[in-house]
Amino acid sequence: IIHGGFFHTGIIVSNNERSKQFFIEVFDFIDESHLRPKTLTFPGSFLKFGNHQIHLMELPNPDPLNRPEYGGRDRHMALWIHNIDILKKRLEDRGITYSLSSSGRRSLFCRDYDGNTFEFVEDISLSNQK
Repeated sequence: IIHGGFFHTGIIVSNNERSKQFFIEVFDFIDESHLRPKTLTFPGSFLKFGNHQIHLMELPNPDPLNRPEYGGRDRHMALWIHNIDILKKRLEDRGITYSLSSSGRRSLFCRDYDGNTFEFVEDISLSNQK
């Protein structure tokens, strides 16, 4: 098998439009919903970050309601960003809780409105790409 990377990651949400705004405004993702197949029968969005994409899917959530408090001990998606402090401020401004990584590296865990966990890991070399 020759791997080419992720095509996209599907994320279940309860309200596509609210979640799309969250991902765009807080995480700085780019809306690529024009690429989403029109044949899909449920609301959703394609959002780009770096060279990757997530697929927000407005569907009933099959996950248990009781998630671990610390996001690092839950299913999560880890993404590199160039500056953790910018994201921390955006989260704080919106009253969204987060926790710093217990590993000691510059990263944080936070959840979206539906409890999906995201880890953001700082990589200052990305600053040269903007």
